[in-house]
Amino acid sequence: MTVPSQTVATEPGPAPDGGAGAPRGIRLLRRAAARMRAARYSGLLLCAALAVFFTLQSPETFPTRATFTGIAGDQSVTLILALGLLVTLAVGQFDLSAAQNLGMSAMVCGVLMVHHQVSPAVAVLVTLLIGLLVGLVNAVFVAVVGIDSLIATLGMSSVLLAVTGQVSDYQFVGPVPAGFQDVANHEVLGVPSVALYAVVLSVAAWYVLEHTPVGRRAFAVGANPDASRLAGVRTARYVAGSFVVTSLFAATAGVLVTAKIGNVAPTLGPAYLLPSFAACFLGTTQLKPGRFNVGGTVIALLLLAVGVKGLQLNGSQLWVTDLFNGVALLAAVSAALLSGRIRPKLGQRQRQRQRQRRRAARAGRATAR
Repeated sequence: MTVPSQTVATEPGPAPDGGAGAPRGIRLLRRAAARMRAARYSGLLLCAALAVFFTLQSPETFPTRATFTGIAGDQSVTLILALGLLVTLAVGQFDLSAAQNLGMSAMVCGVLMVHHQVSPAVAVLVTLLIGLLVGLVNAVFVAVVGIDSLIATLGMSSVLLAVTGQVSDYQFVGPVPAGFQDVANHEVLGVPSVALYAVVLSVAAWYVLEHTPVGRRAFAVGANPDASRLAGVRTARYVAGSFVVTSLFAATAGVLVTAKIGNVAPTLGPAYLLPSFAACFLGTTQLKPGRFNVGGTVIALLLLAVGVKGLQLNGSQLWVTDLFNGVALLAAVSAALLSGRIRPKLGQRQRQRQRQRRRAARAGRATAR
């Protein structure tokens, strides 16, 4: 009985570890899988490499406290808007009006305080309520009427642009009261307070999306709305709620940017759209590949911020910022699509190897008997 058993054990078969005996296709897929696992943290490594590079290029300007606080303060508003966009992206929708909602909210908040002498607390409350109203309108158009989210929010963005122009008369508004500016510019241990707000909102968004039933159902709706509906999830409510949450985040970002800069331009909002979406999609290549996640978005935004700031300090022209963000967005979407094609192949190969090992084990037990 020993001889047949040895025969089974020495029969050529697929190498479970993807060694030299494995087919070439399996070895290539295993290498690709290993690289994908390493790529989860590639953003941090690339960010560190960029920091070292720009430190060597600009030793007097880049590795300074001013650069750190500038990145933290400038990108905090973008991060808050990106967190709001993550919510709609998680349920499979797009909100193209979020950036203009930010700009409109900033303008309304500034006009209320500067032109109408409204107290900062009341101005903030009114601004957030208007942002909530924008989210409800988007929710009705998408979840109730059934308009595609791209079309509905693109139209809403144009409406908000018109509202911004009418409210501001296409003029700068400011400065807002100095006490209100301290809300965003006050530093705690050398960190701007606006960055601390962004951290708190990031932790809250991470907890809700990753560790609550609401977050899990939201991702389920985004992955397969039909299956989620058949499983009892009220998909329309989650879609509608996502637009409301995104609008509240956008309005909050608008309030904070008003406090941060003090003077609001009527063209403020659109500049935040591309960096926020770029951070969200680039974040799908980090930590949890193929899935929108808060941690990946934070890493992606940090990477974009370090790259842009370094190029600016090296004397690059203003258009480099848009070029950098656009290339990052294209690269992120391409990487997400390619990884989405590779993962099913890896899973199929793995299932085939498991079936072959089970058949070999059954054959060995039958021969032993």
